[in-house]
Formats: sequence, structure tokens, C-alpha cells
Amino acid sequence: MRQVVVTGGGTGIGLAVAVEFVRAGDSVTITGRREHVLKEAVGRLAAAAGRSAGAAGYVCFDATPRLARDARIISFSSIAARRGAGSYGAAKAAVEAWTADVAAELGPRGITANAVSPGLTLGSEFFRDGLTDARRERLVAETRTGRAGTTEDVAATVMFLASPAARHLTGQVIHVNGGAYLGR
Repeated sequence: MRQVVVTGGGTGIGLAVAVEFVRAGDSVTITGRREHVLKEAVGRLAAAAGRSAGAAGYVCFDATPRLARDARIISFSSIAARRGAGSYGAAKAAVEAWTADVAAELGPRGITANAVSPGLTLGSEFFRDGLTDARRERLVAETRTGRAGTTEDVAATVMFLASPAARHLTGQVIHVNGGAYLGR
């Protein structure tokens, strides 16, 4: 059983990722800013796992993850990092640079580091119901799949990156956006 820490695991993409890890039998710790949200999420994780153990929640960084051999570090960027979306885009671009640095530093220890960069993802709190129908339609039209992503789409990519099958993938930005940004 792996020990997994998911930051921002109380809602949206983070919660979907945490659910997939507990379903796989892993012990999951989630962190976030809101205690009441984390308590509710831990209950959802326990239900998904079919047991009460194997999930814990901590406000912000009360728990510090310990890196072990064969660890996987998966951070989140955004399509905004590629589109110059002001300070938010700059912060996400910094995540990508940090991921490359971590991959170089920890790679010799067997630890991989990758960033997942979602596009429009339904079920996340990113837009907080502030996305107009016209903007949603425009963002979906930019995809090659003709649909918005889901938190489950992103969680499936994270599960792959955390698997032994991805042991030689490191320092990469994995775009999960239906082809809205093709990396060219």
C-alpha cells in the first residue's frame, strides 16, 4: 500500500484524484484550506474505499509528505500557463519550471516529477460557477474532442503517472485538455 498526499484534495480535481488512490487501496492524506470541506471529503474517501481507515485530512500543510524511493511527484499547472493569463498564468508556468528542476534533482534517486495541465474541467471549483454559457461553449469548441474535461479525466492521468508504467516519464507537462492546447 502506498502513502499518498494530495494537496487541494478537498474538492474538484484533487478530490477525484484522492478517490482514485483510495479505490486502488492506497492510504491517502489530503490537505486544503477549509477544515469543514476536508472533513466531508475524508468521509467521501472512506465511503469510496469501503472502509473508515486509509484517509486523513489536514488543513494546509499540517502534514509533510515524506519522499521515498520510487516516489511520484505530480503537480498541477494549467492551460493558462501557455496562454499568458496574467499572474495566474505566471504562477502556473513557475510550477512547470519547478517540476523540471525537481525531476533533475530527484531523478537519480528514482523519483519522478511531472505536472498535469488541465484545460476546462467540469466538477472543479476553478470557475466557481462564474463561467458564462458563451465562454464554456467557446472553450469546448477549442477542444479536439468536442467536450469539456471532467475531474475523472484528470484523475485517470494522475493514476497513470503514479503507476510503474510511468517510471521513465519525468520532467514533463501532461496536457489533459481534449487537444485545446497541443504543445506546439
